[in-house]
Formats: sequence, structure tokens, C-alpha cells
Amino acid sequence: MVFYSPFEYYYLWLPLIGFIVGMLASMIGGGGGFFFPPVLIVFFNVPAHTAVATSLAATLPICLIGAAGHYRLGNIDVRTGLVFGIAGIIGAVAGASVTGWLSPEQLGKAFGIYALILGVVILFAGGKRDEHTGSSMGNIFSRLFGFIPKGSFYGFAGGVITGTFGTSGTAPVLAGLFAIKLPVKLIAGTSLMVIFMNTVSGFAGHLVLGMIDLTMVWLLTAGTIVGALAGPLITAGFKPGRHEITVRRVFAILILLFGIIMLMT
Repeated sequence: MVFYSPFEYYYLWLPLIGFIVGMLASMIGGGGGFFFPPVLIVFFNVPAHTAVATSLAATLPICLIGAAGHYRLGNIDVRTGLVFGIAGIIGAVAGASVTGWLSPEQLGKAFGIYALILGVVILFAGGKRDEHTGSSMGNIFSRLFGFIPKGSFYGFAGGVITGTFGTSGTAPVLAGLFAIKLPVKLIAGTSLMVIFMNTVSGFAGHLVLGMIDLTMVWLLTAGTIVGALAGPLITAGFKPGRHEITVRRVFAILILLFGIIMLMT
């Protein structure tokens, strides 16, 4: 169900928030949709179920524009993205139905726990990666789930998280892409392709099950489009190593802080 909430002057912060999230997300991959639900819940008093559905709608432009920008720069492994994405579509539809079983309080607490896990995963993924061994987090997942095709497992897990929490499903997608030893720039672009497929599927489910505030969607989208266009251009100028690691660490710390806030509210 979609609706328009009455305009409030503090909504004018939403385009700026959208720009920052869109830029960071398209720079490092993952879609950035993680930030929208906690921002809407904590700072704009939006009910959890509405925040989840609205977040998915606002994330779509980031994923689409960011993925297109990375594709033009040659930063997407299409074949890998399709393996992850097809499994993610199934997971996103399942995750959207899971949301309906949780109360707003349970959904908020579950989101906080997910945020803490996500922050830790990105910190591991942002560290130095040996060309032959991949990330330590990726190796852990590979040892535990080596009997399942990597792309399908990680893609499905990302889809479930996208549909359930209205976020980008970054943790399993990034972990999976690092586990198969893709270069960082390919991870940024390919993850956006995967997250776009997941987000479309989750959004379709929430059109039936969730409440989408179009007033907030349009205001957020006004910023995310500009930010998503800028991100790949900034990434293209990165030197491998220090810059990429710094951005990921800042991203991870912000996510950890949001997780703590969600658990405390």
C-alpha cells in the first residue's frame, strides 16, 4: 500500500541524507539502503514496517544508477552478479513475508542485531586481502558452507535480509564476493547489480504487504540520484589500498553506531 504523509519542514533534511547515502553506497557497493530504516525510525519517528518498505523504494535509484555507472567503467562481473542475483530474488520474496510476522518492536531490535553483524563483516572485508586467500570473513563462510554453491548461498542470504529489513543485504553479498576473490572495484559494481535485483524483488513484495510513504521516497530519491551518479566517478580516482580501506572502515563504524542506537531505543 502506498500513501503520502503530510509534508513537514524537517523533511527537507531527506534530500541531503539521500545524497550522502547514495554517494557512499555507490562508492563502495551494497546499495546503502541500510541507513534509511534507522534514520527514518530514530529521527523521523516512522513506524518500523513503513520505514522498511519506504527504504526499499528509496534504495532503487541508488542501485540502478550506481550499477549503471560502474558498468560503464567496467566494474561489474555480470556472470557472477546473475548467480548471486537470481538466488537473491527468491530470498527477497521470502524476507518480505517474514517482516509481516514481526511486531514493530521486534523488527527494530532484529534490525539492531543485524546492523552489529553487518558492521563487523564490513570491517573484516575492509582489511587487507591476500590475492590468494581472500578475506578472513570470506574464508570462514567458505569453510562452513563449502558444500553449497557460493553464489547461490550468499545471494539468497542477501535477498532474505533485503526483503526483511528493507536494506541492501550488504553483509552476505560482500562476504561472498570477497570469498570468490574479486578485486575491490569489481566488488563495488557487482554488489550494486546484485542488490538492485534483490531490492526490486523485495519492493514488489512490500507493495502488497507493507506501507510505502511516497512523500519521503520522493524527497530521499532527489538526493540519492545525485549521490549515486557521483559515487562511481569518485571511486574511479581511488588508488588501491588506503583510500578504499578508509572508506569501508568509516562506513562500518557508522553502521555499528546505528545498530547500538536501534538496540537502545
